[in-house]
Amino acid sequence: MAAAKSSVDIEVEDREQADETSKSFEELGVDARLIRALSKKGVNKPTPIQCSAVPLILEGKDVVTRAHTGSGKTFAYLLPVLQKLFSEVSEQKKAAPAVFIVVPTRELCQQVYNEAMSLIELCRVQLKVVQFTTDAQINDLKVALAGRPDILVSTPGGILKCLKLGVLQGKQIQDSLSVLVLDEADLLLSFGHGNDLKALTVHIPRQCQCLLMSATISEEVETLARPLLHNPYILTLCDNGNEKDEIVSKNIQQYYIKCSSRDKLVHILALLKLELVQKKVLIFTNTIDMSFRLKLFLEQFGIKSAVFNSELPLNSRKHIIEGFSAGLFDYMIATDDGDSKEKEKDGDGDNAVINFDMPQSAVRYVHRIGRTGRAHDLGESVSLVAPEEENVFEEIEALLGENGPDSNPIAKFRFPTENAVESLRYRAEDVARSVTKIAVRESRAQDLRNEILNSEKLKAHFQNNPKDLDLLKHDKPLSKKAPAPHLRDVPAYLLDPTTQEASKIVKLTSAVMRRNNNSARRRGSQGKSRNRDPLKSFSAQGQKNSSKGGMKRKGTDGDSGKKSKTKHT
Repeated sequence: MAAAKSSVDIEVEDREQADETSKSFEELGVDARLIRALSKKGVNKPTPIQCSAVPLILEGKDVVTRAHTGSGKTFAYLLPVLQKLFSEVSEQKKAAPAVFIVVPTRELCQQVYNEAMSLIELCRVQLKVVQFTTDAQINDLKVALAGRPDILVSTPGGILKCLKLGVLQGKQIQDSLSVLVLDEADLLLSFGHGNDLKALTVHIPRQCQCLLMSATISEEVETLARPLLHNPYILTLCDNGNEKDEIVSKNIQQYYIKCSSRDKLVHILALLKLELVQKKVLIFTNTIDMSFRLKLFLEQFGIKSAVFNSELPLNSRKHIIEGFSAGLFDYMIATDDGDSKEKEKDGDGDNAVINFDMPQSAVRYVHRIGRTGRAHDLGESVSLVAPEEENVFEEIEALLGENGPDSNPIAKFRFPTENAVESLRYRAEDVARSVTKIAVRESRAQDLRNEILNSEKLKAHFQNNPKDLDLLKHDKPLSKKAPAPHLRDVPAYLLDPTTQEASKIVKLTSAVMRRNNNSARRRGSQGKSRNRDPLKSFSAQGQKNSSKGGMKRKGTDGDSGKKSKTKHT
């Protein structure tokens, strides 16, 4: 493909039909050592976005990739970047890292570092990768940069701290840096790194290859990246027949529930206790305190959950993710800052995402619900919207787009009957009053003490005995008062037959989907089920579009194929 004078827009086939014609890693020009490493990690076929991005990056082109979470963006840049470094191993070490990978959070920093190190170790190549954030001490920074690593994974503030302390020099970066990666560029801005990125831009050499990965591309992201990019190729994951690209996977059925902030607890209790959403649920809040308040509330009803707390030691955070993925507990509560990308690999998503607190922006909403509906799996999201959160909800609707003047991309969640919520109100409000600020503060302190002890004592044990992961009880109760026995089960007289039947249908659907998804992975993509709403037969007033994904855009045909077109601008 010839280089364009300004930029080249490329729409990329999504997975469903691309499987039939996609190239292999060998055909993409990936090094044989990397292909063997990928095979050992269980990755045998490139994703559509990797098919388009890898050859361009290997050619030295600047690339902007817009694709939803779980589409394989991390390997799309790691594979060609590592391959380039393989050819430079014998050359003299540079004064500074040759590659900067800039990420928004320390959790993502750790995950990218782990993926890079895993590939390097499997390839048996002598490359050095380091990672740190703004909380790193000066001695740690000096040790990490001793011997000049090849790749630095960091937040923007971490690199600026090195410059401020003199651990890195601007001249060294100018002479050594050959590739700059901005991973999750939309979150870099959403998390308040804009000023740090602008300060970092002045140190980036003009000849540096720039790669930008993002789920959404806003005007702010374009403004940020414009000084860094040179005739970029813009890759967009989209559907056939779509005028616009797919921001949220069509595998995800999106719902909302409008209620007061006070009523959110009774609504989430109804969703979980009546089992109206499939288990393996990731629940988002906006603060750690709210995460623990929700955990204390749920455990009084016999609902076990774990809080993914960014304050915990790294080993504990890793074990929580692994325990949740292994099904040791069904509910994990997290914040945006603490949301780890340990499960970024295809097919390792969650069955459902619940936004207990609405995110601060539409961009964060896209990243949150991208945790479900991975690969060929079906998923659902439920957002609890309080009156004070209407503005961000409208922003989300605007971002997702509408299919006609009367359509809504997010469908209203309809309980089987009105009594499904009201029957639990008295109990929920009674328990909510007992979860005080003091109880939350004490539970946070207790959780931190427990996990520090677990992290130190069990680190070596789990390295030698990985199957003993279930010894760590991240979902154990934190309340000093034992849950009342009568709260664990919902009495039969509170459940009408319609609600009971709906709960059974959700359980049955979950079991069938697990079986079908496992079969689909074994035989490849064979198409998708179109019926993703197990409650539709119980909702006489349900909207027709609530069973069609709620994400159709202008010109979209849910059963149409995919397309790939190139447009020079």
